[in-house]
Amino acid sequence: MKAVVYERYGPPEVLELKEVAKPVPRDDEVLIKVHAATVVMGDCEMRAFDFPAWFWLPLRLYAGLARPKRVKILGQELAGVVAAVGRDVTGFKSGDEVFAPTEAGFGAHAEYRCLRATKPIAIKPATMSFEEAAAVPTGGLNALHYLRKADIRPGEKVLINGACGTIGSFAVQLAKYFGAEVTAVDSADKLDVLREIGADRVIDYMAEEFAAGGAAYDVIFDVVCRKSFSRCLKSLRPGGRYLVVNPLANQMLRALWTSWTSDKKVFFAFAPYRTEDLNFLKGLIEAGALKSVIDRSFPLDRMADAHAYVESGDKKGNVAITVVQ
Repeated sequence: MKAVVYERYGPPEVLELKEVAKPVPRDDEVLIKVHAATVVMGDCEMRAFDFPAWFWLPLRLYAGLARPKRVKILGQELAGVVAAVGRDVTGFKSGDEVFAPTEAGFGAHAEYRCLRATKPIAIKPATMSFEEAAAVPTGGLNALHYLRKADIRPGEKVLINGACGTIGSFAVQLAKYFGAEVTAVDSADKLDVLREIGADRVIDYMAEEFAAGGAAYDVIFDVVCRKSFSRCLKSLRPGGRYLVVNPLANQMLRALWTSWTSDKKVFFAFAPYRTEDLNFLKGLIEAGALKSVIDRSFPLDRMADAHAYVESGDKKGNVAITVVQ
């Protein structure tokens, strides 16, 4: 089968389209013929090995010190068709159209991927293309996880910083579903998209400083983590919740201290990926309450271009990879 492989850490040009062995499903696995995948920032970070210092060494020991060993095919989410099932699998059959995260194993940038049937896999919504469905797991599951931590109540004011990215575009829609009044922050060229997916107010971060006006929000969901921790806390009302994606080590310590010593809470825990949550998102999609924002689609043989575009910071929502034309 064809797959995009990287044999060394570095820029997008290290990615190569190669022939590799087609996986064979174990007894508890399904073999999925991948129709579409995505490129998210986590793929780019893994390829370039661009991680905070506190996380760099343990992850490098896991992934391979001198060169990639454990993960050579990137891709954190996919949509496709079940091609075969192991003898112990009962929940899926050949021909099922599915979507799923690949989690720490990556591997979606290939024509086939095996996944354990007990992992989060769901039947693809009939209303979605394969590209749209592939974009749901990473952004949708992370946004859902953090917003549930915030326990949003109808009428509360929620600000999402980095609102037009993989996670942010789903967070805007989910916060609206939970009844919040949503302020979305991103660059000027992305504000129309944010209005289209339901944001009540939009802010161009280059023109307006959202954290300069005092306590104004019940929840701040900081996807990009480029604002002052202290200023974000000051922008929270009493009892406010601060949701931090990919915090630095000092921010995690400050988060714990803030949660212990004040009425404001800070959450930064990684999202667990669960089948019931993926099916919850599927239900919202089928009800018309949630959709994927797809900026561009690239074929598998243009993976380096897709990585470069994601790293540019210009993408609106998600970048899809079309595996089956």
